[in-house]
Amino acid sequence: MSTPLRVVTSDLLNDASRAPPAGLAERVAQLQAEAKRLAREHIDALTASLDQTRRLAEEIAKGGEAYPPGVRDLARRLGEDSVARAMTLAAISARS
Repeated sequence: MSTPLRVVTSDLLNDASRAPPAGLAERVAQLQAEAKRLAREHIDALTASLDQTRRLAEEIAKGGEAYPPGVRDLARRLGEDSVARAMTLAAISARS
């Protein structure tokens, strides 16, 4: 009995990343690398959110009498804290 034919596109021939791993250890290494990449993306999203929080907080802090004094003060402190937290995240991420 002959082996059934199947169509193989040039993409599959040229893309080694789509080939199944040779062994379990290689598959584990690939999954760990993907998890690290996704974690980096997640950290980047958090950093971007902190930056957006900082911008909004600064706008409110400088908003004048339209905002209650307690809100302006809280926004000012939140903006400062967001900067510090983003810098901490960057420092921790740079070490790993």
